[in-house]
Amino acid sequence: METSDEYFLRQALAEANAARDSGEVPVGAVIVSNGTIVGRGRNSVIKLNDPTAHAEILALRDAARSLHNYRLTDCEMYSTIEPCAMCAGAIVHARIQRLIYGARDDKAGAVDSHFSLCTSDILNHRVLVQGGVLEDECRAVIQSFFRERRAIADHETERCESG
Repeated sequence: METSDEYFLRQALAEANAARDSGEVPVGAVIVSNGTIVGRGRNSVIKLNDPTAHAEILALRDAARSLHNYRLTDCEMYSTIEPCAMCAGAIVHARIQRLIYGARDDKAGAVDSHFSLCTSDILNHRVLVQGGVLEDECRAVIQSFFRERRAIADHETERCESG
């Protein structure tokens, strides 16, 4: 039987797949309040020409508009990948109660892999963090995206070299 964390992370995966389908890095996020999704986001940096248009940031903006409040104190965020420093900082500033993510990001993750921004004693809010939910599925989505991108780049290189 699927847990509520798995259910909501699957909703974030749907956002990640929509990002992938539009040519963006496939990361998705949803924000939940009292068992209801109040915010959705998918990576849209290319579409919006906005370096801050990460899935988590867009989900925070959507939830804040939905709830008419920039403080999301009773909310949970579900993200397909461990948030970066920008997103982790925004999660703390929004006062998200709990963060649930799928795959670690050993390169840029700022929640568990580096910095521990969501649980730092230095900041005035700490977020409860649960990583590794649907980890294999979340990792597969992003790995297949980059594998396909590398194959396309390799094909283009071969074409240029032979032509």
